[in-house]
Amino acid sequence: MISGSLLQTIRLGTTLISATLAGLVFFATPAKADLRICNETSNLVSVALGYRAERGWMSEGWWQAPPGDCRVLYQGELQRRFYYIFAADDVAGGAWDGAVFMCTRDETFTIFGVEDCLARGYERTGFFEIDTQNRSDWTLQLTENAAGPAIVGPDGGEDLEDPTFLVDPNDVDAPQDDITTQETDTQ
Repeated sequence: MISGSLLQTIRLGTTLISATLAGLVFFATPAKADLRICNETSNLVSVALGYRAERGWMSEGWWQAPPGDCRVLYQGELQRRFYYIFAADDVAGGAWDGAVFMCTRDETFTIFGVEDCLARGYERTGFFEIDTQNRSDWTLQLTENAAGPAIVGPDGGEDLEDPTFLVDPNDVDAPQDDITTQETDTQ
């Protein structure tokens, strides 16, 4: 016969093992596949995203990324190879931009189409291209250095949570799908 204190110890041990196993099942969910942007600057940054949706080109914003924080711009497994980003430093000014023009506005927006932005009452804003290399998950880091803002993204063999190479946001020589690019903005 088992004594009372030994029985309590066995019950407590069984309860702890059950709780531990339940916790492992609960926390063992797979990592989400998202397009994330991390603000590694000392200022608040506003971010807009552009991509080809089912209905054609689409731009949307604004995500506010405080210093040292990340925001999910596109939730779920990435369906496209190319995404386009515009980010602005809300405190010091300046922007991470490029020569791929899409429509934006000052307030929260979702805009379909990239043509005739001004005629439709929107702003015409230069985005830079992100080539996700057909990955389902991508993290981009906005950084600042002595030469100005820089963008950090994952390399082909690097851990997506620890990107290590810099991408020049003004270098848009990569394929642009069928969206037009221009070297200067003629607003």
